[in-house]
Amino acid sequence: QVQLVESGGDSVQPGGSLRLSCATSGSTFVINDMGWYRQTPGKERELVALINRGGVSNYAESVKGRFSISRENAENTVYLQMNSLRLEDTAVYYCYARGALATFWGQGTQVTVSS
Repeated sequence: QVQLVESGGDSVQPGGSLRLSCATSGSTFVINDMGWYRQTPGKERELVALINRGGVSNYAESVKGRFSISRENAENTVYLQMNSLRLEDTAVYYCYARGALATFWGQGTQVTVSS
């Protein structure tokens, strides 16, 4: 079993920046994709950004140019640098990891953008 623990969520003003981190613990095996999803009340969880072991990443259109995902394969850690935050970025952000046979989710970290 793999546990994902997110950190870095906070409240910021529009235009501000935050950096989310997600560390893994538990059974160690090869994790392929890692990434971030987000969810707001009444809406489905949506993809924010994904990155594979080779470092290839993809982003939701709404965050392109503002967010940047990175990972450290040796530590199975993934980061999300969020710049130029907007009110609509407010959500619970969930870390995601996909192994060969299973996927895992973190417990979520709240990001609130408000003036």
